[in-house]
Amino acid sequence: MNRLHKIKVIFTFFLTILSFCAYSQSNVFKVTLDAGHGDHDFGAVYSGRIEKNIALAIVLKVGKILESSPNVNVIYTRKTDVFIDLVERANIANRANSNIFVSIHCNANKNTAADGTETYVMGLSKVASNLEAAKKENSVITLEKDYKRKYEGFDPNSPESMIGMTLMQEEYLDNSISLASKIEDNFEKLGKKIRQGGVKQAPFMVLHKAYMPRVLVETGFISNPTEGNILNSEEGQDDVAKAIAEAILSYKREYFGSGTSEAMEAKPVKDTSTQPKVTAAPAKPVQKGTFFKVQLIASIKKTPLEPKNFKGLKNVTMIYENNIYKYFYQETSNYETAKKYLEEAKDKGYGAAFLIANRDGEKISIQDAIK
Repeated sequence: MNRLHKIKVIFTFFLTILSFCAYSQSNVFKVTLDAGHGDHDFGAVYSGRIEKNIALAIVLKVGKILESSPNVNVIYTRKTDVFIDLVERANIANRANSNIFVSIHCNANKNTAADGTETYVMGLSKVASNLEAAKKENSVITLEKDYKRKYEGFDPNSPESMIGMTLMQEEYLDNSISLASKIEDNFEKLGKKIRQGGVKQAPFMVLHKAYMPRVLVETGFISNPTEGNILNSEEGQDDVAKAIAEAILSYKREYFGSGTSEAMEAKPVKDTSTQPKVTAAPAKPVQKGTFFKVQLIASIKKTPLEPKNFKGLKNVTMIYENNIYKYFYQETSNYETAKKYLEEAKDKGYGAAFLIANRDGEKISIQDAIK
């Protein structure tokens, strides 16, 4: 009897340990950090300032800050000067089942006066400067063995060719924009110049293959002597790393809670009686039929729906959903008209704007709406 009791105690203890481990794992917020380039892929090089080295230094500093925070697990695509295929960088994040993916780079331009930061989310923007940025970063795949087979015929010299590929774009776009906005906001507080548009969309291969909220951060121009020297300095890298790390932790708190007393799952809206979830105008009856809208931005900030706050655009509406304020421009049942509205929004500077579709009040994919 005594022996049976001991077995029960041991078994109970074993189950407790398993439960604790499972709970601990569920409480972990996983961040994959990707330092751009590496080894024979130097990235941009100007006057001794080397992108691969600066990106790695910043990533390691971001990781160190995050690792000192409770319930954060940092996964690195590289911690040393090695070359990692673009698709493998994304796969590292996918295998780890990471909550977010952050790829860190430095910018460069033949015009050495160019400066400022940009943070990109995955998208099919046709803005020439965005496509050029994607073309530059995607060209890395030509350094990989058998890249034409590996990337299904994708042409790095024509980022538009990604349009024909399957995208998991809409599913993660809102959260990606929110994370990117937090990073850019912190850069602005740091006193760094935010390039026009701030958060932008572009077809980066490394983002395309990562199935989670993901961003690519251009921390500044190493081709600019002043900004480049700051990025190449210990103090400059510390400041940038702190800005990025604090944005990631802010995102974690916003969408995943503190992680100390609840499972680390994206936070739903808990109390519908206290959380706004409709447009600022009185709720309208559900419209029957299929309609398109342009989503301008997703933000944690609430902004009055006045044209002056949206670069002159009128007919802007807002909903509050999953802890994010989403702002929309226009509404139409005609897809071609919707595309014109989208171009208007992009011309006004909303480079990350995109179309959404609803049928009988329920969100559907653009592809289904077109059908």
